[in-house]
Amino acid sequence: MKQIYVRLLDEGTDVWRPVAASGQGDGTYLLSETPMPEDEKWEFPAGSRVAVEEKVFEGKTELVAVKLYRQNR
Repeated sequence: MKQIYVRLLDEGTDVWRPVAASGQGDGTYLLSETPMPEDEKWEFPAGSRVAVEEKVFEGKTELVAVKLYRQNR
């Protein structure tokens, strides 16, 4: 398991929640099924498969979820 960050919505400023996620071998991550706290609204819900990008937080580079993964059919 790795920790990635998911943006919180409706906060008035950028706020990020660390969430456990497992790599899927293709650069995407599956967010854990950790329940979302009642007072938070995550950009991507628990259990989502997401694409990630690197973002620098106070000089440290972390992975952040940027979009839902949609597999081509």
